Amino acid sequence: MKRYRVIEMDFDARANILSLVIDPSWKPELQEEHRRHKESVLQGLMAEVGPQWFDNKVQNFVDVGPAPFSVVSFHNKFFRQARYAFMIGGYYPSLTAVCALGERILNHLIRTLRGDFISTPEYKKVARKDSFDRWEIPIGILSAWGVLLPKAADLFQSLRDLRNRALHFDPTVDTNDRPLSLEALRYMSQIIDCQFSAFGPQPWYIPNELGLSFVRKDSERLPFVAKVILPSCALVGPSHQLEGAAGRWKVNDPYVYPDREVSDAEFIKLFEKHRDSPPAA
Repeated sequence: MKRYRVIEMDFDARANILSLVIDPSWKPELQEEHRRHKESVLQGLMAEVGPQWFDNKVQNFVDVGPAPFSVVSFHNKFFRQARYAFMIGGYYPSLTAVCALGERILNHLIRTLRGDFISTPEYKKVARKDSFDRWEIPIGILSAWGVLLPKAADLFQSLRDLRNRALHFDPTVDTNDRPLSLEALRYMSQIIDCQFSAFGPQPWYIPNELGLSFVRKDSERLPFVAKVILPSCALVGPSHQLEGAAGRWKVNDPYVYPDREVSDAEFIKLFEKHRDSPPAA
């Protein structure tokens, strides 16, 4: 009866708030609300990164854009650090950090998942090695295993090409460090949004119009889902409720459910029915 739902996620949407243009045609109270919200974000950002060259830091923060909604996994911490490096003007450190993170993610996936693919012809290529600096090897193998989504594989290829240009020596990087760093950050954002998203059209989530992420029953045992997605999930019934703050929810689900299987579509219908029902007296 139950399904896994993503409840732990990492995101930062403050860049959207700062880039919002307040329309003069809006009601005065709405305009004022958005101004207060922007000011609150700016004050918090200044406390994080300091007042020196603050206008430049804000522009960098807006240009790099929001951090995608992501399950909590092995990339979040280091991607946040790379974003901060760009914000404070450390463009080359940010560029090299994102390139290193791309390689680290690929190696993490190989090391974490290869035990589930021992019977495949690709396994012998990675069985005895724990690190790969030629990205085409892990990209090809993870694609063959059905781990990387096709779009994610293409994005890793693009980031690999940028990494080779940045590290294996292109003198023009000396003067193009900011645009190259921004390009790398955007590639990584798209990789995370595609492969590690907490929401979206990924094939392991049940399609629904609610904008919620429940894992398909037939995807629960897929190695990538089981070891990367499910640790950020809770097993819930259709009558559950979430309490707390976005990204760090707590589940309230005291109900006893019938001991029977339901289809993914039926689970969504049961969830909608309970959500739309008035609370019990």
